[in-house]
Parts: sequence; structure tokens; C-alpha cells
Amino acid sequence: MEIDGVQPTELSQRAGTGRRRVRATLVALLAGSLLFTAACSGSKSPSWQGGNDNAAGAASESPSAAPLPNTAEVTSPKAAATGVEAWSDVSYTSEDPENTTVKVTDAKGDEVKGTVDKDKKVWHPSESMDWGSKYTVTVSTPETEGKNNTVTSEFTTMKKPANLVRVTSFLGDNNTVGVGMPLIVKFGRAIPEKYRGDVERKMVVTATPAQEGTWRWISPTEVHFRPKVYWKAYSKVFYKVQLKGVKMGDGWYGKSDLTVDIKIGRSFVMTVSNSTKKMTVKQDGKTINTIPVSLGKASTPSSSGTMVVMEKKEHTVFDTTDTDPNGGYRTDIDYAQRITYSGQFIHAAPWSEGKQGRVNVSHGCVNVSEAMGKWLFQRTMMGDPITVSGTEEKLKNGNGWTDWSLSYEEYKKGSYL
Repeated sequence: MEIDGVQPTELSQRAGTGRRRVRATLVALLAGSLLFTAACSGSKSPSWQGGNDNAAGAASESPSAAPLPNTAEVTSPKAAATGVEAWSDVSYTSEDPENTTVKVTDAKGDEVKGTVDKDKKVWHPSESMDWGSKYTVTVSTPETEGKNNTVTSEFTTMKKPANLVRVTSFLGDNNTVGVGMPLIVKFGRAIPEKYRGDVERKMVVTATPAQEGTWRWISPTEVHFRPKVYWKAYSKVFYKVQLKGVKMGDGWYGKSDLTVDIKIGRSFVMTVSNSTKKMTVKQDGKTINTIPVSLGKASTPSSSGTMVVMEKKEHTVFDTTDTDPNGGYRTDIDYAQRITYSGQFIHAAPWSEGKQGRVNVSHGCVNVSEAMGKWLFQRTMMGDPITVSGTEEKLKNGNGWTDWSLSYEEYKKGSYL
């Protein structure tokens, strides 16, 4: 049978050939598909063979290296701390404290002076840091394999506070004073007891040659320093008061620092005995004069104790009428040298020259003749000591610069250190 002119046998043959061509085409298409898949998936197995779609990405990325441990750390002030007080210590840790170095620099890179306590692992500033300034701490230890041996940290000090206490010294540079002169520092505000020790630590006295001494609080606003015995004649004394930024209670801080260089003059010591009514004057340990005196009468006795010359006036007027309208007086005085706040002086008293050396007739002063008043005045200086003994009244502590009216052991009790 023919269909459209094609024989059956021929049709079968053509059909078989067609099937073979179709199979060949499918095989070729499948092979191409597998090759395409292999090319897209790289050398890894496709997911349908148990592969992981994220494996290639994970393998191509290197893990971040862990930071090296440090051999030291700054623990205080905390890194980037602000409002740090101007006298703050720096605390740190170290695996080798003995060989650790600590350096603090300001914003300009200048090093701040300080000392290191290797046992406590603390750096102490030797000077106040500036207000509102940034500082960098660098702590270094010997090199150790696998560890960082240098660490840095920064902090910023507090802004300048509104409440500042003024600090002043009674003496100034190049003053020459007597061997009994106390060093006097005053504050513009009362310092609470809690802070007085910290204040004292920032006030350092250096004598050349070296001499033992101590501070004593005379009042909440005044502190004195005296040596154990009189200053050595011709010595030098330097005191540094570093109170800028030091806490002084209730949100108040020291305003500034100050330094003072003074000289101690020759030793000039006056000793007055009520029993003999005489003054003995020694210069550098040698008696150079013995002067008759008249002390205070029984109703107005002179004070017994050690005082120092506080003030000198070649000519002045004594006027007691304001405090004693009935018994007061107004008198011109020559060669007056104040030794107490209450008004006791060494001075010339020509009206009592006949009584001097025999009878006490003064209102508490040490009366000498006009000639001896001038002689003393020309030789004394502020800080020269005078000791009066044997009178009816004991010198009241605080009535003048009475630093020598107490034993050294008693005097030291006024220190807060």
C-alpha cells in the first residue's frame, strides 16, 4: 500500500532513522547540559549531589586575625575619660613592673613631670596639669613574643572651675629675715580639715643646709612652717606651694602655684629677764650688748614667752584712747618694733629711762632708752626672736607669730600629715 507515494518498507526505515536522530539529538543536548552545569559549578559538586551552596564563598574569605594580647594596660583614668582632675594619678597594670616605663604627654607632645611607684603601679604628677587639656599616657614594657609591649590611652582634664581659692605668701623672693621667722601661707577661704593634709603635701620647704621642720595650721585660713630649732644663720630657704587644681572642699580648688626664695640673716637673739630687768643681745652666739629695760607694770604686765619682730616703725603714734577712754593715752614713739598683735612693742621710752633696769612702769611693752632704741632698731630685722621671762602673764598662743611659744613636739600636732 502506498501512502502519498511512499512505500511501507521505506516508511519504516525512515521512521527508524528518525528515532535514531531524535535519540542522538537528546543525548547531545543532555551532554551539553551537563557540561554547562559543570562549568557553572566549578570543581565543587552540585547541590543535588550533597554540596553546599555557601561553601565556595566561605572558603575564599580569610578569617580576621585575633588582636595580640598586651603586656600592660592603663586602668585609670579610663580611656577617653573627660573631666579628669588636674592632679590625677595614672594607674596601670604590667607583667614586668620593675622594667615598665610610664610617660604622660600634653597636646603639644611635651612630657609632664611625674614619678612612678613601681610597687603600686601608679604614676604621680609632679605638677598640676592644665585645665581642659588632652593628655596621652604611654606605658611600655620589655618586648615579649606574641604580645604588644606598648599601650597608649588618652584623657581630658576638667574645665577651669568657677570656684577658685587664692593662695598668698607673707614673704617674697629675696627677703632676708631673722632666724625665728615662720613661713606664712594664707588662703582666701577656710580650708576644711578633710583637705588640709592634701594641701600640706603640695607645700614643700627646702633649706640649705637641710633643717628639720613642720607646718602647723594656725587657723582654717592660715598655715605656718617653722624649723625644729631656729633657722641656721646665713642659710637659704626655698618653698614651693603647688596648689593649682588641688581640692579645697565644697567644689573649690586652688587657684595658682607660687614659689618663694628667701635668705636667713645673721643670728640676732634678744633675751629679757624680769628678775634682772635687763635684755641680753647675742649675735651669732656672742653677747654684744646688755640693755636695761622696764617691762609692764602689774596692771598691764608684759607677756612671758618667745616672740619675734613682726613690724618696724622708726616713728609712730601709740593711741589707746579708742579702747580705753579713761586710762588711754596718745604718745609719739620712736624706734617701735611690734612683737604681739595686742600691741606689745620694743621701743624707745625716754620718759622711763630713770626706771629702766629697776622698775616696771610700761603698759606691757619692753621700754629701752632712746639711744638703745636706735641701736637695736638699726640692727634688728623681721623675724628676730625675743624671749621674755618671769612676768605675771604668759604669752597667749596666736597673739602674734607665737610659733616658738610651743615645744616642737606640740607644734607638730598642728600638722595634718
